[in-house]
Amino acid sequence: MKSIRTLAIALAIGTALTGQTLAGDAETRAASEFELSTAVAEASRAWRDAFNAGDAAAAAALYEEDAVMVAKPFGTFKGRQAIEAFWEDIIAKGFDDVVYYNTVARVADRSLKSVSISAEWKMNNAQGIITNELWVLQPDGKARLREDHFEIAQ
Repeated sequence: MKSIRTLAIALAIGTALTGQTLAGDAETRAASEFELSTAVAEASRAWRDAFNAGDAAAAAALYEEDAVMVAKPFGTFKGRQAIEAFWEDIIAKGFDDVVYYNTVARVADRSLKSVSISAEWKMNNAQGIITNELWVLQPDGKARLREDHFEIAQ
């Protein structure tokens, strides 16, 4: 009888500890996702602010060095330098005041610490959709675009 009681106590303690571990894992995951979503929100806002200020270099700095941008119908741009040149040209043509709406963000890969954003956008001279902005948390705690896929509808 004593061994059954000891076993029951051991199981109760084990269950309690496992519950604490699961709760701790959930808290850690929630904190990590909060850090990720905050970094992405700040970086996305910084990109829009840079673009709207006419600062192609600052907008391009929010892309990873080897990022890929697919801008339909213009083409595919590989690397920060090519992406910056694209934005310089667009800004020089008078495009600005970009606004995102109907935005959807989802964690794309927890281990990669990435978020995928889709949205509709409009600006002074055009509008379209973002099919995938893939933001990845960098070792410095800031998010940068690894992939940027968007279309101009008008």
